Amino acid sequence: MDFVQMRGITKIFGKVVANDRVDFSVKKGEIHSLLGENGAGKTTLMRMLYGMSVPDEGSIILNGSPVTLKSPSSAIEQGISMVHQHFMLADPMTVTENIVLGYEPRKGPFFDRKKAEQQVAELSARYGLQIDPKATVGDLSVGNKQRVEILKALYRKCDLLILDEPTAVLTPLEVKDLFAVLRSLKEDGKTIIIITHKLKEILEISDRVTILRAGKLITTKNTAETDAAELARLMVGRQVQFEVQGAKPVAADAPVLLEVKDAELRRRGMQLLSGLSLQVHAGEIFGICGVEGNGQTELIEAITGIGQLSAGQVLLNGQPVHKPTPTKMADRGLAHIPEDRGLRGLVADFSIRDNSILGYQRSRRFSRRGVLDKKAIEMHTRQIVSDYRVKVGSIDDTAASLSGGNQQKVVIGRALSQDPDVIIAAQPTRGVDIGAIEYIHQKLIEMKNAGKAILLISAELDEVLGLSDQVGVLYRGRIVATGAPADFDEQTLGLLMTGYHKDTEKEERPCLETLHSAFAKS
Repeated sequence: MDFVQMRGITKIFGKVVANDRVDFSVKKGEIHSLLGENGAGKTTLMRMLYGMSVPDEGSIILNGSPVTLKSPSSAIEQGISMVHQHFMLADPMTVTENIVLGYEPRKGPFFDRKKAEQQVAELSARYGLQIDPKATVGDLSVGNKQRVEILKALYRKCDLLILDEPTAVLTPLEVKDLFAVLRSLKEDGKTIIIITHKLKEILEISDRVTILRAGKLITTKNTAETDAAELARLMVGRQVQFEVQGAKPVAADAPVLLEVKDAELRRRGMQLLSGLSLQVHAGEIFGICGVEGNGQTELIEAITGIGQLSAGQVLLNGQPVHKPTPTKMADRGLAHIPEDRGLRGLVADFSIRDNSILGYQRSRRFSRRGVLDKKAIEMHTRQIVSDYRVKVGSIDDTAASLSGGNQQKVVIGRALSQDPDVIIAAQPTRGVDIGAIEYIHQKLIEMKNAGKAILLISAELDEVLGLSDQVGVLYRGRIVATGAPADFDEQTLGLLMTGYHKDTEKEERPCLETLHSAFAKS
């Protein structure tokens, strides 16, 4: 039986047709993946199902009855909840306070905190979402914040749970935990829709998958009857090359273009970087992987000049940079693809045109005697839009009007178009579809082959292992292991990322046993 039917759904924003007469249905009690390129209309379609937007045409039918969903509140009343890619949580509040907000149990006129915490504890135990009801949300890991969002939906008695890019910032073990939870929800009769770009995860977790392309329905497939190659072809409209081609080996005499020496960083009494050293040669990709919060952000900030080290130094082309700043580093040939495009990559209210030169607006390419060269900027922006297949209505539209993946393409296009010597590529393919991933990977290989030094920081282990010449594992602010990609597999990396290595075997043995157990069950 279909729990959801969306018939002939059309949604238009200005000149952009986000959804074009889409028919989409989900069976009760299934896990259904929604797949498509950036800008294909996936999130727009689900926002209408969640009441955040109203279709221009078409109808929505739940359990056989037509409904009008004019707001998230009306969707919640119908048993529909959505966990967004960027969590909607209040960090200063407790887990319980976030979950029951707006639906608080009362004891007379007062909030019954004890009852609320008991309800949250019972709910988390029932679905295997173990979490401390009294914990402050701001202190939680990304994976646990996601648990809070799911518990919030379950507390509101949802029957249909929509997850937008749920694994975008999770470690491999957190993904396994999440999938175990989703299977438990399915067994309990819940219906789940997952918006994702990750083909391997679709094949692992979903019963069926629907593919959208350019706002139109392409097809719906039983997941057991398809594979990654077919899904990629249906999504992009052509065969996709998964293996990176044409990478040249690093020359034996290649100079070191980027070096970090004995980096130390203490902040508010916490040791964030601890004696960290690394070198990246010309024509080399040095890949760093690690659980988020182990020093990646601080390392990026130190190299790009956003932050300063307590001790140690950063060298470019063998020369130390005294008190680096973002402008100074850019002038010396360093380009930065930031890990958080919303925080440091774009100004949402600026036009796509303005964002395409952000940070480089004073360069000779784009200004003459302090006056912006509008023609040069327009040509540059249109080149990025063309090269990276950015789906835009107009280059004068705001960055906020773009999907997350298309925003990422603008950020990457801006950085790589500057012909830098050194590239800091932090989460370069986060939230980007398989076709764009293929292109971004190829551009990074082209940069490597042209003699650029690339420091790649990514939560995607396949990406690190597939692109890198050398791999380093970051744990508690220091690199605990380095080697060629062939020296590692995902299980080994998973162990190292959580603190197990030969020097601390005795100290971390309980962690190792937990990890071995997790892998054995998977």
